[in-house]
Amino acid sequence: MTTQDPEAPEGVDLERPNAARIYDWFLGGDANWAIDRQFGEQAVKTFPMIKTVARAGRDFLGRGVRYLARNGIDQFLDLGSGVPTVGNVHEVATEVNPDARCVYVDNEPVAVAHSQILLEQEGVAGRHAVLQGDLRDPADIWKRALDTGVLDPNRPIGLIMVGVLYFLGADEPVAQTIRKYLSLLPSGSYFLSSHLTDDNLHEMADADSRETIMKQYNKSSTPLTLRSRAEFTSFFEGLELVEPGIVYLPEWHPEEIESKATKKLANDPAFVGHLCGLGRKP
Repeated sequence: MTTQDPEAPEGVDLERPNAARIYDWFLGGDANWAIDRQFGEQAVKTFPMIKTVARAGRDFLGRGVRYLARNGIDQFLDLGSGVPTVGNVHEVATEVNPDARCVYVDNEPVAVAHSQILLEQEGVAGRHAVLQGDLRDPADIWKRALDTGVLDPNRPIGLIMVGVLYFLGADEPVAQTIRKYLSLLPSGSYFLSSHLTDDNLHEMADADSRETIMKQYNKSSTPLTLRSRAEFTSFFEGLELVEPGIVYLPEWHPEEIESKATKKLANDPAFVGHLCGLGRKP
């Protein structure tokens, strides 16, 4: 830890870089430590566009939440919410509907601590909540989310798993975990998600750089698992896919893209390497 680093919350692993804190650094945040910044700086040297790709992921989250809020969803469960930064779910949603509510869930103590501070500073800690927990345990997360009093289980909920599922290993029952959450949601709820894909990976001109980034992450506390389009699509089984279906991040409602970072990727959407989608529970 450097002299510029704040005191770490209890339970924070500063021996290895962490994805939530690295992502925060990519987006220009300050909820990260020297070990995370060192990782990020090396990643940028290896793959100079990585900050732009990170911003594209954040932009998609904003477009997805805005779509849901405009279509009557006023409560959200954001799993793997990460460190709060510009464009948090509750901020985007309340721009459309001031009565919107959100429960954030993350297993990284820094993310949880900063989220709680943000909600308290904004004076909205009663309307929104943050939990530290593992999304691999749907029953526990669902119970604790409802115990906050923020969510009404009898009304549609926007379930969000953006930029998090690729931190679950290839041997983990990801599809079953998602289906458990979906079974708990009332009719009319939505599932918003994105995922790194290995489709076309080896055909890309910068495939070696991407492979190097993968190896870097696999030495961190949060290794990556890429999945195919078919596997990611299977996570939406039983849902009504919202147009344009399963696509790369810049292809999802491109008419609403505002940031220069995402617009840079519009001519080659596959470059971002992230698929995304939104499904509605009948």
